[in-house]
Amino acid sequence: MEIKEEVKKIIETLSPTERKVLPYIEEKNIKKIQEKTGLSDVAVLRALEFLSNKKILRLSQKKKKIINLDINGLLYIKKGLPERRLLNLVAEKKSVRLEDAKNLSKLSDNEFKAALGALKKKALINLVNGKILLQASQEEISKKSLEEQFLEALPLELEKLKPEQKLAFQNLKNRKKIIIIEEKKEINAELTDLGKQILSQDFTKIIDEKMIERLTPEIIKSGGWKGKKFRRYDITSPLPKISGGKRHFVNQAIDYARKIWIEMGFQEMTGSLIQSSFWNFDALFTPQDHPAREMQDTFFIDKKSELKNKEIIQKVKEAHEKGIGGSKGWRYKWKEEEARKTLLRTHTTCLSGQTLAKLRNLKEKKGKYFAIGKCFRNETLDWSHSFEFNQTEGIVIDKNANFKHLLGYLKEFFKKMGFEKIRFTPAYFPYTEPSVEINWWHPEKKVWLELGGAGIFRPELTIPLLGEHIPVLAWGPGFDRILMDYYNIQDIRELYKNDIKQLRKIKFWIK
Repeated sequence: MEIKEEVKKIIETLSPTERKVLPYIEEKNIKKIQEKTGLSDVAVLRALEFLSNKKILRLSQKKKKIINLDINGLLYIKKGLPERRLLNLVAEKKSVRLEDAKNLSKLSDNEFKAALGALKKKALINLVNGKILLQASQEEISKKSLEEQFLEALPLELEKLKPEQKLAFQNLKNRKKIIIIEEKKEINAELTDLGKQILSQDFTKIIDEKMIERLTPEIIKSGGWKGKKFRRYDITSPLPKISGGKRHFVNQAIDYARKIWIEMGFQEMTGSLIQSSFWNFDALFTPQDHPAREMQDTFFIDKKSELKNKEIIQKVKEAHEKGIGGSKGWRYKWKEEEARKTLLRTHTTCLSGQTLAKLRNLKEKKGKYFAIGKCFRNETLDWSHSFEFNQTEGIVIDKNANFKHLLGYLKEFFKKMGFEKIRFTPAYFPYTEPSVEINWWHPEKKVWLELGGAGIFRPELTIPLLGEHIPVLAWGPGFDRILMDYYNIQDIRELYKNDIKQLRKIKFWIK
């Protein structure tokens, strides 16, 4: 029979794996195809997919619910169900106290309760005056229960259970980790008319066994390709996506923000995640009885920090107790012991305070600094709260700096991060005055979203740390809110769950 040219061309595209699989398609069973071809299940599935793309066969999927043994089920197959172990114990003693039965059977509380319930339901035992009495006959004791027979028969298809198996399934399904229902896909392959036509041909007459499958440097150098035929490649067939290696998208965004600050002339501040209460709170003019310092907001560590700079400590104490630079302070007795408490930093502003302290003895107290890093707060984890988060921090120390400069820096940074429409509204923050809240207009949701806060450090903060009051522009917006909006993430937990599918699909940070 003459072969049509179109059919011949399709046959010439068949890979060695496809040619191996094709004769056994009518088996309609992947395991049998594996056995006959000697190929792995992955290779068989891949060949079926390619043959389907070439319209040689049709693939269909059928989902099945398979009942299988769970962790406890595997254990009970070896040791016996809790009710079997309890029944054997009672059968041996005829009568046993509840407390003794629990100890002797070595069952957990849940297992013991489940076993009692199962045996009472079947009238195999009775409870009288705190004792378990045997009610079962010798035949009932020796006979395997429906549940035992059911477990030994697993795995079973849910839709094909017999009436007695359905009863055993109902009795076991709500018990802890005895059985599990798994959804499995069954793949069926059926030859199309084109496939039948191809299968009726003798491949050896069409495909030269010496046909070149892959062009290698050796074949090119030796000239072995000359006069040979190359297998046809179907360049229209879909191929699996290739996921190249890349940095985690959170780290990509952090790198990008770091690049922006450096381009704007800022130096990076770094420091430990573990800080003293002094630098995290006291140096930032946060009173020692402030709610943020309590256990419900802060992760404290069972260790005392050492405070070295006595001059700064004395000035901070003075600012808290009496006030400094014209203020009245907080009017309470400041305790160094409280300031020595150690914690996981609740913000990166502690780095700003330490940077100011380093400039204290310099002749020219001037500079631009930024930080991006993790912070920790004792929050209940949900879609909008996390016990760890990223914050970006910035300060500008300059005698000529003013409020307009602050707004300019913030507007430029957020513009470079992709937030075009920014507005500033008056706000209150404990250690800045004046203070603003940074808001961004969300074009899709049509609302203003808060990005963070900023302001100029108060004299009560700058004088103890710098030795004099110099304007310090400061800001510290949460960075994770920026990430969630850019990547359209609705749940903050998705930022760090490390789902490999999400990491492969998520786009690279480009602004």
